[in-house]
Order: sequence, then structure tokens, then C-alpha cells
Amino acid sequence: MGDTTAVRGQPTTPPGGPSSPPDEDQASPPTFDLRLLCPALIAWATMVVLVVHDARTQLAAGLVALAAAGLVVRFGSRGRLLRWHHLGGLTALSCAATALVLIAGAAHRASDEVGPVADLAQERAVVTVTGTVLTEPRLVTRGDERPDLVIFELRIRQIEARGEVSRVSTPVVVFADDTWQDVSWRSTVTTRARLGPPDEGDSVVGVLTPLDPPGASPRQGLVLSGTEHVRERLRQSVHPLPVDARALIPGLVIGDTSLTPVDLKDAMLATGMSHLSAVSGSNVAIVLGAAVLLCGWCGVPRRWRPLIALLCLVGFVLLCRPEPSVLRAGAMGVVGLIALSSSRRAASLPALATAVLVLLCWDPWLARSYGFALSTLATLGLVLFARPWGDAIGRRLPTRLTLLGDAIAIPLAAQVVCAPVIVLLQGTVSTVAVLTNLLAAPFVAPTTIAGIGAALAGTLWLPLGIGVAWLAALPAWLIGAVARAGATVPMGTIGWVEGAAGAWLLTALTVAVLATGPWLRWQAGRHPRVAWSLLLVGLALLWPTPGRHGWPPQHWVVAGCDVGQGDSFLVPTGPGRVVVIDTGPDPRLLGACLDLLGVRQVDALVLTHFHADHVGGLDAVLGQVPVAAAYVTPVRDPPADAERVLRQLTARDIPTYAVTSGDQLVWGDAGRVRAQVVWPPSRPSISPGGGAPTPGGREPDLGRGANNGSVVLDLTVDGVRMLFTGDIEPEAARGVRRAVAGERFDVLKVAHHGSAAQDDGLVTGVGATVALIGVGEDNTFGHPSRTALSMLAETGTVVLRTDLDGTYAVVLDEGQLAVSARR
Repeated sequence: MGDTTAVRGQPTTPPGGPSSPPDEDQASPPTFDLRLLCPALIAWATMVVLVVHDARTQLAAGLVALAAAGLVVRFGSRGRLLRWHHLGGLTALSCAATALVLIAGAAHRASDEVGPVADLAQERAVVTVTGTVLTEPRLVTRGDERPDLVIFELRIRQIEARGEVSRVSTPVVVFADDTWQDVSWRSTVTTRARLGPPDEGDSVVGVLTPLDPPGASPRQGLVLSGTEHVRERLRQSVHPLPVDARALIPGLVIGDTSLTPVDLKDAMLATGMSHLSAVSGSNVAIVLGAAVLLCGWCGVPRRWRPLIALLCLVGFVLLCRPEPSVLRAGAMGVVGLIALSSSRRAASLPALATAVLVLLCWDPWLARSYGFALSTLATLGLVLFARPWGDAIGRRLPTRLTLLGDAIAIPLAAQVVCAPVIVLLQGTVSTVAVLTNLLAAPFVAPTTIAGIGAALAGTLWLPLGIGVAWLAALPAWLIGAVARAGATVPMGTIGWVEGAAGAWLLTALTVAVLATGPWLRWQAGRHPRVAWSLLLVGLALLWPTPGRHGWPPQHWVVAGCDVGQGDSFLVPTGPGRVVVIDTGPDPRLLGACLDLLGVRQVDALVLTHFHADHVGGLDAVLGQVPVAAAYVTPVRDPPADAERVLRQLTARDIPTYAVTSGDQLVWGDAGRVRAQVVWPPSRPSISPGGGAPTPGGREPDLGRGANNGSVVLDLTVDGVRMLFTGDIEPEAARGVRRAVAGERFDVLKVAHHGSAAQDDGLVTGVGATVALIGVGEDNTFGHPSRTALSMLAETGTVVLRTDLDGTYAVVLDEGQLAVSARR
């Protein structure tokens, strides 16, 4: 009977065909009310474009949208548009919603720009301001000799400049020294400061740099001081706990992520669990659900339960501080709870649309917030897919395990819908996010509830709070353990096309799979062997292998590892063997780079100086691959970091040498890599056993700090000559320039991540074809500077940057230099 022969138990036509049997999974899905959601999404998209424009532009666009809504309402009820009343109504709602958020945005913008602050910022005037702290001060520790930086937002209420006093309500961002670290949220401060212009398209009107410590602040109100006391007692209660628990409990309960270590933060980001390290909609839903359950157990009448749940929500938001991220989480948590409720699910989409519109009117800049996008899309995924997917999965599980259907469907729905935005942020797709979120989900509620209990108990009596905090310690520690384990899974993240193109591509693929899912499943049932074969072929194509996509590229002579805001460069000495020059700040990122390049042995580890952004990733090398020897600067600054690094090297029995100008070094097969130390010029005694080098003889003038004590290498591999300059600044750079005067180099490692402190003669005088810069994306230091980039542009040098190019390599191809980048 040819191709039409039926096999017992298998349908012969796809779902929906004339002879397909009824399938319980194919039951008609619930009808969703899109009348408000579509207008809300259109208004959001419009605000993304126009939020950076001035108030007049936004107001004009809002009035046009309002007029369009009026015209549709007037003419849509008669004439030829009568048949399209549904489309006409949707169009009218869309125009009205867009007008609403645009007019609200114009009002916000006009209010912010009233007064002299914008003009004074352009003039960089020195002013005296009094204002209210809008966000929690955030301490940024810089990896060099520069002091720490405190960043927060301030709303100026009064400004005095040039003898005139003005009352305003203008937001600015503050960059202050560490004397401002203890300024409390919502406090009023007075200070003398210098104003400056903001970045183009920023949400603030100016940048404020205080010239004095903060002035005395009046006492906070009863509510704010009370919540601050509860927050402080929670921090004290979790202090004795293990590191991960001590970090995650305040994050989930009060939104304080200041205690989260960098490695845990990276692990949670890589596994799609970053929403569990701070307050999110899921925490709000847990608090509201617990309140409703508690009301039921206590016999509270149903009519009172919504009011009690609302009071609990208000209290939780106040405890976490009603900043934009917390209010967003509160709104989305309420919507998510409605979506998972069988009796109120029909109201979930209108509730989501209302939440989006209200939040955009309250803070128009949320339109461009990745956090807002992720929260909204995750909630939309729960609304559309969590319940039907949970039911479908549950039907295929044993009766006792049917609840696992919802547990699997919730993270799956959120991850599927949020993946395109995550690609914009990370450039990767996580393959373990659903599994890690599923494994961690049972521990979120106990951590949150016990954490709130610890905060309240600690307010009454600190030892009691510590005892309750230990109840939250185990589930919190398990959340961290899941994240750390998931981050080590091979192929846990898959590289993807970056930027908007990658996001749109993933969106198209996701929509295609969702639309054709039933048909694909039916085809897989008819042809299981073909389905398994295609799956295995796909895995084989995606599985990373040496040489895939040219990595490691053939004939590479130097690679710059994307390790964030820091330096790490690799030079090959033989198959699987390298010289490592600095380790960057992050062991995880350096470890990934070593794996990518197939490194099995380190013939030499060169640490140019002891700042954390050059030695912080040392653990990725020590104990992971054999290290033949280490070469360090004799300048032991910062002393504590230098002592720690030398102690680590000694503990691993790695021969350690302090090198200075004139030292000749040879590594690899047949002396493939040769290097001469150009700087520093002092000559300390060498400690081959790994002990601390003892300087001897006359110390030259190295300028200020550890940067000018960096080891500078004149290195040659396969005939390609390179100059590695560490973090030297102009004082030392002039000495290096004199030492290499008249020499030509093929590759220059630009000093200090391309900072503005460069020696023009060195940068432009070495004649390099390629310049290497190790720099972190969105770093707060302004690296690389326009000054350095302009110098390189003058000489026509090709610039490779880890913030833009990711991990990159310079390749020697038939006597010519070429470049290969992973991004």
C-alpha cells in the first residue's frame, strides 16, 4: 500500500488532519484576552525608542498618538471600517496606551529638567547641593592604586550656584570617595560638588562629584528607620553562616547582594539562576502565597485575606526598599501568582498588561531596563505556557509525581521566553538553566520564609535571629551548590550570534518551534529513528572539539583571553604548552580560555605585577595544569597581594624568579619562544626556590605604585616580535621607550588596559601592526581611552579588544599576521 500503510498505534496524518485521532494533549487551549496586552507591548516598544528624547518630542508624539486614537474611535464605528471593529478597537487601545506612557514620560522629563542643573552640568560648575539619596550606595573596588569609588543616584532638592539658590527636583548620579559609603538610602545630604554632563541618552541630568564629605543628615522617619534596623539585624544574623548562605539569604529577603562573592555571582549568571541571588517576582509570589496559606490555617475569613496579603506585600517591599527593581518584582510577582491560580488565570494577561503600563508611567526609563524586560517576559511565559505545559508533562508522569509537571514547566517557560534577551546580555544560550532552576526551586521558598523569620526574630533578640538564620542556611547553601555545579557542566552554555541579530534569530527559532511543536512531535513518533539520528547529529555539531570554528586557530602566536577587566595573554611554546602572561581577575574565565586553547602545560607563568586584575585568576593555573616556573616583578606592591601570590607559588613547589632588565629567557621546543626583560631596571637577588625575592643594590625611581614596577617583555615567537608592557605608566614608559629606541615590533600589548596615561612616543614609535588590549566590557574606568585609541589610529594599527572581540588570537599565515576572534 506504499507510503500510506499504517503502523499499529501510530497516526497516519499530522495533528489536525482529517483522520488524526483525538489527543488529550491537543485539547483546545484557553482563550487569552489580548486586547490590553498588545497595546501595552506596542506602548513599551515606542517608549524604548523615544525615552531618550526630550520632553517636547515625547509630548508631541503622545499627542499625535492620542489624536490617532480619537480618530479611530470616531471613524471606526461607521463606514468601511465597521467590519473591522476588532482591529479598530485594538488600534485605538494601542494609540491610547502609547499616548499614556509618552505623556507620562514627557511629564517626568520636564520635571527632571526644570531648573539650572542641566546648564550648570554642561559648564562643569562647582555647586552646593542638598538632595535625597535614591539608591543604595554601591562600592566599586578598583584593581590598581586608585581609591575605591562609591556610586549612587541622588535627587537634588536645592542647588546653590553663583550666589543663587534654586529649588529643583533633578536626578543625578554621584561618583564619590569611600567617605560616602555609609550614606543611607532616602537620607538627605548636603555637600559642595562639581557637576558634569551625563552620557548621551542617560536617565539622569548630570554627574555629581562631591568635593567634601557628606553633610549631616536629619534622622529618618519611623518606617524607614524601622526597616533599616530589621535589615541590619538580618545581616548580623547571617554573619556566622557559610559564605554562600551568608550571601544568598540577604539577597532573597532584602535584596542586598553586597555579600555575594564574584565566583558565585558568575556561576548563577552562567546557569540562569541570577534571579535567585536577589529579590524577584518569585520571592514576592512566595511571600504572598505564604500569607494566604497562613490565613487559611488561622481561619481568617476569605474577604480579609486579600487585604492581609496586600499588607504583607507592602511590608515586604518596604523591607527590600521600594526601588524600581523591587516594585517591578512586586508587580510581576502578583501577576505570576494570578497566572498560576486556576480560578483567576483568565485575568492574568490583562493584569500583566496593566502592570506594564503602570510601571512605565511611574518610571519611563524601565522601558530600556533589561531587568524589566526579563521580569515581564518571564511572567508572560508563566501566563501562556506554565499551566498547559505542566499539565501535559504531568500526564506522562506517575500519579505521585504529577506535581513535578508544574515544577518543570515553570522554569522551562521562563527560560524559553527570556532566552532572546539573555543573548543580548551574555551572547550565550544556557543549556542547563532549566535543570538548575528545577533543582534549586524547592529551596527558594524555605530560604525566603526562614530568612524573613530570621530578620523579624533578630529584631527582637539577635541570638534568636541567628538560630532562625541557621534554618535558612541549608537550603540557601544548596542553591549555591546547584549554581556552582551547573557552571562546571560541559556545554553548559553555547555560544550564539551576539547583539540584536542574535536575539531576533533566537526569537524566530523559538516561535517556529512553538508553532510547529505538535507537528514535530507527531513526526518524531512516526519516525523515531530519524528523530534520534537528527538529535545525535545536532549534539555532535554543537559539541566543542579542538579546532572547531578554527579554535584553537592554526599557527597562532599570541592569544588574549577575555577575563573581564584585567590582562591574561598566552603565547604557544609547543602543542598544548604555553607561556601565560598574567592571569586576569577571574579563575573561571581564565580556566575557560585555557580549555578553549587546549592548554595542558604552562612552561612559564609571568606575573607582571601583583594587582588583582593581573593575578586574581591564579587558581585557574595552579593545581589545574603543570607549571614549570614562575617569573615575577621584584616590586612587592601591594605587599599583602604579593605575599599571598608568592606563598601560593611556594606551596605548589613552583620555582619562582624575580626578573629585571637584561634577563634572557628561553622556552619551548628548540627555543621557540625567546624573551628579554626590558623593565624594571633594578637588580634584586633571585630566589629560585620560590621564596620572597630580596631587593639588593640601588632602587631606581619607578614612579608611583606597582604599575610602574611591571615586568616588560620583548618576546619573539616564530619570528613575530612582541612587546608586553604590563600596566606601566608614563614615568616607566619613558624608560622602556629609551631601552627599545629604534626597535620595531609586530605586536604591542597596550599598557594599563588602554588608559589615557600613555607615552605617545612608545605607543606610536614601536611601529606595531597589531595592538592588544585586555579590558572588561562596561568597565567604570573609561578603558580603553580615546587618547590611546587615537594614538593607535594615527599609525593604522589593528586594535584587538577583549570587551568587543572576546578571546582573540594573532595568527601567522604564510608570513603575514592575521587575527581570529571568538566574538
